[in-house]
Amino acid sequence: MPIHPKFRPFNFEKWIEEHKELLKPPVGNKTLHDETTGMIVMVVGGPNTRVDFHDDPVQEWFYQIKGDMMLKIVEDSIIYDVPIREGEVFLMPAHAIHAPQRPQEGSIGLVIEAPREKGMMEGFEWYCFNCGEKVHRVEVSLEDPSMIVTELPKVYQNYHDDIEARTCKNCGEIHPGKGKPPEGWVKL
Repeated sequence: MPIHPKFRPFNFEKWIEEHKELLKPPVGNKTLHDETTGMIVMVVGGPNTRVDFHDDPVQEWFYQIKGDMMLKIVEDSIIYDVPIREGEVFLMPAHAIHAPQRPQEGSIGLVIEAPREKGMMEGFEWYCFNCGEKVHRVEVSLEDPSMIVTELPKVYQNYHDDIEARTCKNCGEIHPGKGKPPEGWVKL
């Protein structure tokens, strides 16, 4: 008896090889399974770094398949480094404010999270590289996963274009808004 298509397994390593061009900058990730499955499964490739922090309303499960990554987490105004080495997994609680950094070229990680429910808000925050204070926060609804592609670039561009939003109220340092974090900020 033939196997029904929705119950057909596939070779994950072969899938990664066939999609490796999508796992490079500028995007660096590809959805393996989407919210129609009851979960969002993404494969993320490096190098990628970010200068914003994400406040995700759902838990995220990380599995670092190849290479290492650094997960920066903000708690009580302190930025902690959580290295996730090749072969390791990490379950991050909902609303842990984080910035995943995969600076190694060719690194590959698997990230699994729940779909967003109506009314859930995602937060995006930027912290001063000089004194560590929160510089700015924006909240958006990303119920539809396609909004990641359509709305997030606008959020980032609006922040980058707003010099007042990028100016630290504590020390006056101007956040770069885009690009890579300063040298030494990501240590693996």
